[in-house]
Amino acid sequence: MTIAPGFQFSQSSLQDFVDCPRRFFLRYVRGLQWPAPESEPLRVYEEHLRCGAQLHHLIHQHLVGIPAALLSETIEEDERVFVWWGRFLNSGLAGLPAQRHPEIALTAPLAEAGGRRIVAKYDLIAIEPGERAVIVDWKTSLGRPRRDRLAARLQTIIYPWLLVRAGASLNGGAPIAPEAVQMIYWFAEQPNHPEVFAYSAEQFARDDAYLRRLAADLLARTADDFPLTEDARLCRYCTFRTLCERGEHAGPFDEIEDWFDDDVSVTFDLDQIAEVAF
Repeated sequence: MTIAPGFQFSQSSLQDFVDCPRRFFLRYVRGLQWPAPESEPLRVYEEHLRCGAQLHHLIHQHLVGIPAALLSETIEEDERVFVWWGRFLNSGLAGLPAQRHPEIALTAPLAEAGGRRIVAKYDLIAIEPGERAVIVDWKTSLGRPRRDRLAARLQTIIYPWLLVRAGASLNGGAPIAPEAVQMIYWFAEQPNHPEVFAYSAEQFARDDAYLRRLAADLLARTADDFPLTEDARLCRYCTFRTLCERGEHAGPFDEIEDWFDDDVSVTFDLDQIAEVAF
């Protein structure tokens, strides 16, 4: 298999590989964009995505200094966004360090990936230099994954790992210790019950070994070695299900269990991304 030397691994691309190797192959090797909805009713699904994107934009604008009252006047007429925005203002930033870096990307190379890089874009990293480094991710999904499923997701693995690897530039040039890192998922539908994951040197070592194995496994495969997932439930929300003959209709939006609204691939100009020096 040939993956372009400049290909950047992200949490979403690696999650695709873990969930369904065929999906990774179709999306990132063949570069297919299959015209099928991820969920139905399509209008409801797209409207929820639009509202989620608006909340993320409002939060980012607020974190870069625009007053909340002024931003509130820009909200389009959708009750969900008003409610989510109010919940964020009440609890979204509670207890976070004052040094805040919204919408920031980090990257680091992975030897087992032939020098290719892992990249992540964070909703927010809040730093108390030498003390704490808190990752916060805003979620507007209807459902909430079980903690064990959330812990196993590539986002939960990559984000703390990458902050330890590449976050020194946010910490006055000093490396960030794994024990200083914390990851928080803040759910707009359950604002007073965030999911919090502490980090440690032991967890960093496990994550580092896992990501190296995952990259080595992926790059060692030939084009014929990307099988379909054995969990056909995942196909219900995959745009390639008709191509793979795994069903014609998208899964119902209100039955999505582990849906994360902003799991998307990201590509960046590496010159614009903070990273550690090697």
